[in-house]
Amino acid sequence: MSLTRRNFLGVAVAAPVAATVVPLNAAFAAKPLTIGFSQVGAESEWRTANTASIKDAAKKAGINLKFADAQQRQENQVKAIRSFIAQRVDVIAFSPVVESGWDTVLREAKRANIPVILTDRGVKVSDESLYVTFLGSDFVEEGRRAARWLVEHAKKNPNRAYNIVELQGTVGSAPAIDRKAGFAEVMKLEPRLKIIRSQTGDFTRAKGKEVMEAFLKSEGKNITVLYAHNDDMAIGAIQAIEEAGFKPGKDILVVSIDGVRGAFEAMLQGKLNVTVECNPLLGPQLMEAAKAVKAGKPVPKRIVVQEGVFPAEVAAKEFPNRKY
Repeated sequence: MSLTRRNFLGVAVAAPVAATVVPLNAAFAAKPLTIGFSQVGAESEWRTANTASIKDAAKKAGINLKFADAQQRQENQVKAIRSFIAQRVDVIAFSPVVESGWDTVLREAKRANIPVILTDRGVKVSDESLYVTFLGSDFVEEGRRAARWLVEHAKKNPNRAYNIVELQGTVGSAPAIDRKAGFAEVMKLEPRLKIIRSQTGDFTRAKGKEVMEAFLKSEGKNITVLYAHNDDMAIGAIQAIEEAGFKPGKDILVVSIDGVRGAFEAMLQGKLNVTVECNPLLGPQLMEAAKAVKAGKPVPKRIVVQEGVFPAEVAAKEFPNRKY
């Protein structure tokens, strides 16, 4: 056999192999990104909208989403994260129930070379390299905004007492800690603002109503302001205020955070005075961040969502624009 013929046969044999390799490479490149996401639960209108945004954004982006509902229990989130590690997902994202207690499981994710993105809530860890970025609101600033509205209200009403009862969020959670801190920081600007009772309502409507009933039984007419760490607790508390014979929004000013449709409905009814926005529609930003992280592109350590403040006076104009 001549050298020319051997070369010809070699090419002929190699050609089918090359034809096989190309589709395999193409198939590998087309493999969808897989994200394991652990959600806090479904405790509020805000959380429901947040979950819907994430699921919808993943579907639109062609991303395979493995979703786990922690039902507001940290141990469920730890189990979910370990399950994601075992399944070798590309990226892990989660909204932590509480701030602390994550070092061990996040180290496990790091050892498995799976990047972690925090959404909505932050964590306190000994090594910040355990997560790549935190996407969410500035909860401290939300608390400040709520207090600023109240300080301005007090300036316009020099003869009114401002005895505040506070419905806190889940104990140990980032929004509960930060919204309390931000509010306390700014309320010092007005000596008449005093917190007379403070207790967790666990971010739920039912618990908000229950705790407000207890506040009213112990303090009664002494209460002139309710500051709730989220709208759902405020809405539950409004029911308790009405059942006790008081007028929410008038006898007791109601200040809350989230900006959900239910809060706007309460403002339109004159029962809630102001809501500070906390945007739950984080899905598209999360998908973009996950794709960037997987591609090895740099992302900011902190991605803050832009938000506003909505007093009752603008509720009628803004209500048709609400998407959650």
